[in-house]
This record gives sequence, C-alpha cells and structure tokens, in this order.
Amino acid sequence: MNWRLVAIPVTLIPIFIIAFQFDIKIEDILAIGLLPFVGAIVAIMIKLGLQGIKFAYITRKYLGHFDSFWKLIGVRVGSEFIKFTTPMFIGAEFVVIYYLHKKGVKPSKAMWIAIMDIVTEVFAAGLLAIMAGIIALMNGAYVVATVILATSIIITSLWLVMFFLSSKHTFQVPQALGNLVKKLGKEKGAKYIDQTNSWMEEVCTMSRENLKTSESKKIFTVSFVISLASWTFYGISFMIIAMGTGYVINAFDSIMAVMGANAIGNLPITIGGSGLAEFGIIAYLNNLNPFDFTITEGIVGWNEVIGWRIATYYVPIVVTWLLLVKLALSKISKPQSN
Repeated sequence: MNWRLVAIPVTLIPIFIIAFQFDIKIEDILAIGLLPFVGAIVAIMIKLGLQGIKFAYITRKYLGHFDSFWKLIGVRVGSEFIKFTTPMFIGAEFVVIYYLHKKGVKPSKAMWIAIMDIVTEVFAAGLLAIMAGIIALMNGAYVVATVILATSIIITSLWLVMFFLSSKHTFQVPQALGNLVKKLGKEKGAKYIDQTNSWMEEVCTMSRENLKTSESKKIFTVSFVISLASWTFYGISFMIIAMGTGYVINAFDSIMAVMGANAIGNLPITIGGSGLAEFGIIAYLNNLNPFDFTITEGIVGWNEVIGWRIATYYVPIVVTWLLLVKLALSKISKPQSN
C-alpha cells in the first residue's frame, strides 16, 4: 500500500508540465475562487457518496441486515483510493471483496456483490462516454472521438458481455495462465488456481440463479440509476469550477466533457489518468488538434482544468485514503458466516 502513497506525487508531474508549458501561475488557479472550488469538491463528494449508497443497497439486498449502512458506504468510498492510484481506475472491487470476506461473507457471494456494483458503474459511465464520443464525432473532433469511443465501447462491452455470459457459461482461469502459475508456484500455485476456479464456478452459478429473478433485475436497474446520478454529479463539477472564471458551460456539455475526459483517462498509460484527463477535457471542449493545445482567448483554459483536477482528484484522494485505512483495512470482527 505504501507504494500507492509514493505514486501520488508522480501524478502531479503532468500538472507541473502543463503549468510550466502554458505559464499557469498560482494566482491563475486562485482566480477560480473559493466558492466554485468548494462547490466542485461537494459535487465529487456527492458522487462518491452515491457510489457508497449503491454498494450498501446491493449488499443489504443480497445479505439482509448486514453491517452498518454507513460503514458500508464508508468502505466503498474508501475503496476509491485504489482506483485513484491505479491505471485504468481499477482495484476498488478487490477492497470490497476483501472487506466482505473478512466479515464472514463467502468469497463467491462477495465477488457477486462487487461485480454487480462495478458492472452498473461501468455501464452508466460507458453510456455517457459513448454519447460524448458521438457528439465529438459530429463536431469534427475525429481523433478525440475515436479515442473516447474505442475506450468506452471496449471496456463497457467487455464487462457487460462477461457479466451476462456468466449466466450461460462457467468461466475458469485460462489454461495457459493456470499452467504457468502451477509451474512457478508448484503445490501452492495449484492450490490457488483450484480455489480461484472454484470461486469462479460459484459466481457463475449465482449468476445463473440471480439474473433470472425479478428481484435481481430490480437491483440492477436501481443500481444503474444511482450510477447515472453519481456520474452526473461528477460531470457538473467542471461547470461549477468554470463559473469562477466566467467561462459559461451548461450542465449537459460539462457532463459530456468530463465523461469524455474520463474515458480518455482510462487508457492504461498513467496513474489515475493523470495528464490524460486534463488533455482530454481541453481537447473535447476546444475541438483541438491533438498535437496543438494552444488555447485561444475566451475558451476554457488550463487554469480551470487544473483547478477542476485538484478539486475532483487530489482532494478526494485524501478523503478516500482516510476512509480506506479507518474502515476497510482496520481490524475487522468476523460475525456469523453468510
């Protein structure tokens, strides 16, 4: 975990490069104003809170009156720290699986809850990003549109196909990978592969049992709606920041720009999409040549983008880290097995 803390300063490198290249000073960032900055922080906190509520909702629907509702929210919000410090924003699901398992939940059931959570989140983000990509394409931003559409369609399709196919097919660890692990790990490696295959089989069995029920369909639908709402708050965070400098952007355009930038940030190049999200939102809003990021007067500039990034990435990193350590990684008392 310590290496993730070391990785955070690395994410600042693109910010410093942008500031140096385009002569962005501290006073340019401060010009945004305290209220818009705080407003953007509130928006991202609501986004994270809704994710937590969704996780608590899914967990209690499948496990009954399990754990404190507020603690489940805190654990899910804390798990976002892993996403913030990982390429492609992945890893939060492992935290919630770990937490649920430590609380006595069977690994297969914990995995199912995590999968339901992440699939609805990816589905909602993917749909919004695809909309953003189509709009960019219609406005002639062909390179930006291609990256957004390719990234969002591939990631969304992969998760959805795997999710729904799990009800028809039992997935196992690929044979080549399994043989490699067994060869390197010998008896322990074979044990891990057998255990993983057993869990995956149980998850697929649960998928076959649950996806056919009206209750699970309702859980999926409600979770999807909550995910759409959470991404919407993330999207308007840029509109709030822009208000501080007089740049006028409506809520819809702000959501599209942020979700387009989020899709670009999913490229497995930098930690937490650092640099990619910043360039993505500038390219989307200004319809720029990807190799010429000169900003013309009156158009959204780098100071708004850097301010937005600080409010919606660096501030939440602190909050999520505290919740992760306090709740998800703290000593957990194991109740009755579920």
